[in-house]
Amino acid sequence: MPTYEYRCKDCDHEFELFQSMSAGVKKKCPECNKMTLERLIGTGSAVIFKGSGFYETDYRSKSYTSAKEEDSKAAKKATETKSEKKTESKPEKKAETKPAKSPAKGKKD
Repeated sequence: MPTYEYRCKDCDHEFELFQSMSAGVKKKCPECNKMTLERLIGTGSAVIFKGSGFYETDYRSKSYTSAKEEDSKAAKKATETKSEKKTESKPEKKAETKPAKSPAKGKKD
């Protein structure tokens, strides 16, 4: 549910009201009790997620982000080292070619 901002045209009283999106616009000012209230257009009509548990991975601390980068660099370096060792330890095999045997045509035993 969003928070809306209201201002009275008569007494200039401003306040925020937490109400559902389907609720109607309030008209009566809580200060002067006149029907001169207007809803302001602003940033208050958006949903704001605050507190723990909302998209926790989107708002990580700088220390967590830097540690994650270091871990990924170390893992990449370890992977590169392993692949270098594999290519060095394997000797190259030469392909042996054998002549194809063709069946003797027309010869009988």
